[in-house]
Amino acid sequence: MCRVGEDYYLVCSSFEYFPGVPIFHSRDLVNWRQIGNVLDRPSQLELPPDTHASAGIYAPTIRHHDGRFYLVTTNVTTGRHLLVTATDPAGPWSEPVHLDVPHIDPSLTWDDNGDCWLTVSGVESYRIDPETGTVLEGPVPMWSGTGGQYPEAPHLYRIGDWWYLLVSEGGTHTGHAVSIARSRSIRGPFEPGPVNPFLTHRSTDRLVQATGHADLVQATDGSWWMVLLGIRAKGQWPPYHVLGRETFLVPVRWVDGWPVVDPVEETMTAPAGSPPALAAVRDPSAYRDDFDADALAPEWISLRERPKDSWSLTERPGWLTLHAAGTTLDRSGATLVARRQQHHDCRAGVHVDPGTGRAGLTLRIDEAHHYDIEVADGLVQVIGRVGPFRQVFGELSVPAGPVTLTIATRTDDLLPPTVTAADQVTAPGAPFGVRPAACDTVSFEVLTDGGPVVLAELDGRYLSTEVAAGFTGRVFGLYVTEGSAAFDWFDYRPSARS
Repeated sequence: MCRVGEDYYLVCSSFEYFPGVPIFHSRDLVNWRQIGNVLDRPSQLELPPDTHASAGIYAPTIRHHDGRFYLVTTNVTTGRHLLVTATDPAGPWSEPVHLDVPHIDPSLTWDDNGDCWLTVSGVESYRIDPETGTVLEGPVPMWSGTGGQYPEAPHLYRIGDWWYLLVSEGGTHTGHAVSIARSRSIRGPFEPGPVNPFLTHRSTDRLVQATGHADLVQATDGSWWMVLLGIRAKGQWPPYHVLGRETFLVPVRWVDGWPVVDPVEETMTAPAGSPPALAAVRDPSAYRDDFDADALAPEWISLRERPKDSWSLTERPGWLTLHAAGTTLDRSGATLVARRQQHHDCRAGVHVDPGTGRAGLTLRIDEAHHYDIEVADGLVQVIGRVGPFRQVFGELSVPAGPVTLTIATRTDDLLPPTVTAADQVTAPGAPFGVRPAACDTVSFEVLTDGGPVVLAELDGRYLSTEVAAGFTGRVFGLYVTEGSAAFDWFDYRPSARS
């Protein structure tokens, strides 16, 4: 994150999805709006068909220097860092300059002489020419934390007379932590802070876990804030998280020249003067797209690429038309236009005209972990793919023409596991008192003349990071795997429990 005047800009990892690096804008650090995607052209973002799930774009850093925005990130699929610039953060951003430097998690800063420094995991720094990517000096060894594994996500800041080095360590799961050191020189040596890590939730029962990969920003009123990633897992032991690594904001206070933060809570006090996050008349987290615009909204993402001949907003005005490029969601190449699941309890629906094609709505993490509700030849089916297994869980015949399909997730009234009479433990509501182990239940509905019909309900833990592995959360995706289909609208709404 960075601040320019009264405006804050934040960027996030996008992994195997295109366009890459979503960029958000805020005036109060609470209410954010996505204003675009930094890497929105194939010439900027190379994601070959064999790009694995959770590969692609890692850990971008955005900075502003001398009237220009700089974005640096790593494409782990190609094994190169890339740097792009813009005068308007909404774009367009430049073609990338590639940096032949090892490691991941690059960050940029400028010293008192105006020289640009690139800092990467490990931790080490390089003095570079940001216009050409030429390395002018380095590697310069820095400080690699307290000894935790994977010292990464380093950021250098000039604050007062000191250079502060912020580092994450311990890996990006429950061992994640944030540590800090400082030096009078950008080249070190660095003095560790008196309490390191100064933020970690490891070995605690806090709701927010895996806290780390942090960045600091000073607000317009002089206060300091830290943005970081964390996860919110649900269910019995072991818990499962399905939304990926989310972004959190915590206040920072300085004590004897060192930053101090309190534990990260799911709901926290907003910065002074900020309106509540849901102060608007309409809940900003609800989302509906009637596909009436001349371009897709920036929230829509696709897998690895989005060929121009695979989609259209003009073939059937007011509808999103998709053309099949692959025959299955189980392999790379399928036509998919998706949006992230942002709430544990939510509903997403589409009104789709399959024509003579095969199309539907999927809830997915990767090619081997997805639940689909699709329509073809007058038959709606619910299909689950988990690892090597693929199964139809429900079906219903429907009249030809458009149909409304819905996927809903809930964290109460969970499905019980399969049990036997010997499984006698206590928990009300489940057969034989067995506690449900799922993190959520995923429900699939089709709207008929008689009202909505639930075709299947599935255990959500199989679409979690703990089962699928990787770093990303779920997305709701509109897809077609045979012929062409048109979508009239997409509607996403969080439930009251979220």
